[in-house]
Amino acid sequence: MEYVYAALILNEADEELNEDNLTNVLDAAGVDVEESRVKALVAALEDVDIDEAVSEAAVAPAAGAAAGGAAAGAAAGDDGDDEEVEETSDVPDTTDDDEDEDDDAGGEGLGELFG
Repeated sequence: MEYVYAALILNEADEELNEDNLTNVLDAAGVDVEESRVKALVAALEDVDIDEAVSEAAVAPAAGAAAGGAAAGAAAGDDGDDEEVEETSDVPDTTDDDEDEDDDAGGEGLGELFG
């Protein structure tokens, strides 16, 4: 996380985000600098507008909180209907409904995937 903070500091100070500057900030903070992590971060942020990314990240939680608050308000305003509502999930069901299969069959599939 320190590496990202250092990149944000450089961006806020209008300094160029390069390996030397990032290393200098990390050294000044007393962080044991790993050159490979510095290189990876500089490469990853090469074409990123950090100001835009930060502003988008700040808006996303606020929008989620507003949607959550609206849902909570709707639940609080329940008019007393006892009708059950089936909840659905976007997460696929991964439970194994076929219990007749041999337990070793799952391992064979992984072997084919990586083997």
